[in-house]
Amino acid sequence: MHVHILGIAGTFMGGVAAIAKAAGHRVTGSDLNIYPPMSTQLSELGIEFVEGYGAEQLDMKPDMVVVGNALSRGRPVVEAMLDLGLPYTSGPLWLSDHVLKNKHVLAVAGTHGKTTTSSMLAWILEAAGLKPGFLIGGVPQNFAGTARLGEGNHFVIEADEYDTAFFDKRAKFVHYRPRTVVLNNLEYDHADIYPDVAAIRRQFNQLLRTVPAAGRLIVNGDDAELDATLAMGCWTPRETFGVGATAQWSAFTRERGSAEFAVLKGGEEVAHVSWTLLGQHNVMNALAAIAAAAHVGVTPADSARALGEFRGVKRRMEVRGVIGGVTVYDDFAHHPTAIATTLEGLRARVGTARIVAVLEPRSNTMKLGVHRDQLAPALALADRVWLLNAPDLGWDLPAALSPLGARVGYTATVEALVRALADEAKAGDHVVLMSNGGFGGLHDKLLAALRRRGGAQ
Repeated sequence: MHVHILGIAGTFMGGVAAIAKAAGHRVTGSDLNIYPPMSTQLSELGIEFVEGYGAEQLDMKPDMVVVGNALSRGRPVVEAMLDLGLPYTSGPLWLSDHVLKNKHVLAVAGTHGKTTTSSMLAWILEAAGLKPGFLIGGVPQNFAGTARLGEGNHFVIEADEYDTAFFDKRAKFVHYRPRTVVLNNLEYDHADIYPDVAAIRRQFNQLLRTVPAAGRLIVNGDDAELDATLAMGCWTPRETFGVGATAQWSAFTRERGSAEFAVLKGGEEVAHVSWTLLGQHNVMNALAAIAAAAHVGVTPADSARALGEFRGVKRRMEVRGVIGGVTVYDDFAHHPTAIATTLEGLRARVGTARIVAVLEPRSNTMKLGVHRDQLAPALALADRVWLLNAPDLGWDLPAALSPLGARVGYTATVEALVRALADEAKAGDHVVLMSNGGFGGLHDKLLAALRRRGGAQ
């Protein structure tokens, strides 16, 4: 089959492309602004792609057009596809029909932690010899790419609640038909498509309606929104994880900021993890992954050993360089809760060292101003805060951050931000660059500026 993918450079659709190629299909695609790492991944796989959404790309007469959710009516290629009567589907539905229907699917859902927990779970199954397939919305550093077909019976998927396609406004995850589901947490997000948290809750309940009674739910027992979702209907046995005494899976850390913790099930220690990751949120992610792996027969002790070799995920507190004693991190945090937990984890690890938080308010939800009142509290643990105050933001960023006082600085351009950070940074600082996009290349530009300053090591 010749599969042509519209929006192929997105992490999800690029993963679909990699899996389709591995399954023996001819794969082509198109997108706007195709750049690394996805352009590199596609090229290495030998997948042909073109820039733009012109109608002429359909002259190759694909057997199936797979439409990404970034595409909408009015795009020339979409209008031509409809006019010509070509067969088309969405990425989630193509994956369900051609890959997932014969697999034991382990789906990881939630507002936060999906990518990291999915990566942990895939690595645990890999270390156990199960050779899973996976599709993850990031780059797990234990693997060569974001997705693979796999050789075994198990498939790990990051189960996103964003909508499926312009012709299917249900959440992506309703197509996956999982047997094991992790529910990490539930908060309001994606304000561009959901009017309130109740609308998201309904989508999560639709996911629960697809999980068989022979399956398993692994649920954050400390999350009130998940409790409300389960109260709407649940037909599958569940296990809870969390810091509370009532959680079936919990953790005990002897020292704040420690890189070790005990895994408890029913109050009894069943494993011990020693690793390099930061923060209580990652302990929670690990508990979820361990519990999900147990459902498919991996012992907690084996899971803990695998997590000791887990190398993390690119753009999740990834150290991009240490120049002149200044450590520069790249992090995907863009929701206030994720920003706060990122800084909490770093503070626990570095103690009183100076933390500089640098944020690009880029997500659709952030641009709509939905989280502006939560932004200052989320950044409170940073000693210094810088924000890119883009002219198209649409709301008063300095007013929202006024509770932080003189700790906050603003620039209108990435270039000005580089200059400000390079002027201020000093040995011992931890500079965390947070964005759900490329941040205008800030990471490399800042490292280069620090080297020019004379701090190369």
